[in-house]
Amino acid sequence: MDFALSAEQEDLAASERAWLAKHDPIAALRPTIDSGPARIPDTAVRHIVESGLIALLTGDTGGTHVDLAVLVEEHGRACSTVPLAELALATAELDKLDHPLAALAEANAGGAASVPLVLASVDGAAFAAEVRGAELRISGTAAPATALIDATGFLVAATTSNGTEVLAHVPSVNEGVGTRRLETLDLTRSWSVLELDLTVAAERWATVPTGTVSYLEDALAFYRKMDALGAAERLVAQTVEYAGQRTQFGQPIGGFQAVKHHCADMALQTEASRASLWAAAVALDGTDYGRRATAVSAAAAYAGDATSTVASIALQVHGGIGFTWEHDLHLLTRRIKVDELLNGSVSWHRRRLASA
Repeated sequence: MDFALSAEQEDLAASERAWLAKHDPIAALRPTIDSGPARIPDTAVRHIVESGLIALLTGDTGGTHVDLAVLVEEHGRACSTVPLAELALATAELDKLDHPLAALAEANAGGAASVPLVLASVDGAAFAAEVRGAELRISGTAAPATALIDATGFLVAATTSNGTEVLAHVPSVNEGVGTRRLETLDLTRSWSVLELDLTVAAERWATVPTGTVSYLEDALAFYRKMDALGAAERLVAQTVEYAGQRTQFGQPIGGFQAVKHHCADMALQTEASRASLWAAAVALDGTDYGRRATAVSAAAAYAGDATSTVASIALQVHGGIGFTWEHDLHLLTRRIKVDELLNGSVSWHRRRLASA
């Protein structure tokens, strides 16, 4: 498959990288890193609203998964707290509805609401959902998700007991809704699980076409690893720079063959991850379910393992300084390790490929 980013997509990525460099998320996080979970800064909220990024996948904007992927990659590189993929996917699905819930798409895009997508774990228990007349009864625990503590509500995608697929809007402050914050390796984002046991009124849920839930599961799996790719790219750049500056025996350590090989391996695994993830992005924009599932799991399995390896090599090349709290290496590594496990671990995606 021949693939290259368009000039517009490259400009989009460059613009977002410049904004993130100006409003460095790690610099903003450092003063409060020991005092509580990472929160989404107001400046970041205004930026994604004013830039129209939340509405990127809606019909009016006409963006693609490749467009959103270049942005998620940049947010991963910068260690941003913004759940851009979760918000954009929720807004796009709401925008498709012929239902009162569709008004939430405009609220999300305009910043009046913050309603990210929430799913059950692909390798755990599904939500228990049942239609009772005009109401929807739903219970269960969601997969770990980021920035739920900053949300005004949640868009829950589930499959009911009779196979009907539904989307339900659940306000964050509601009886039968609990958000349990998790302590994870990742210090650059907050992680929580949503615990549900409630009845949803008719105006807050809608049926969606069969296959919507699996599509959203694939999309989130893809974006989780795209985030890890951005972090890995930053580690490659930092490691190469460090190898050119750190000296031993009177010369930069980058001149030693072993270190050269380490840096080459990091670059190789990062570039191969990018290739597999771009193939998955193209498949997500298509309509072939089989091709999409295979492409996403192949990319998630490879990139999940490869980015984790890149993080380990970066730590080895940095040596002692890489173990310090003040260095950014551990923040990027922690982020990659959590991305590796969520929305389908490497082993889960390999099993899915083997059974395809």
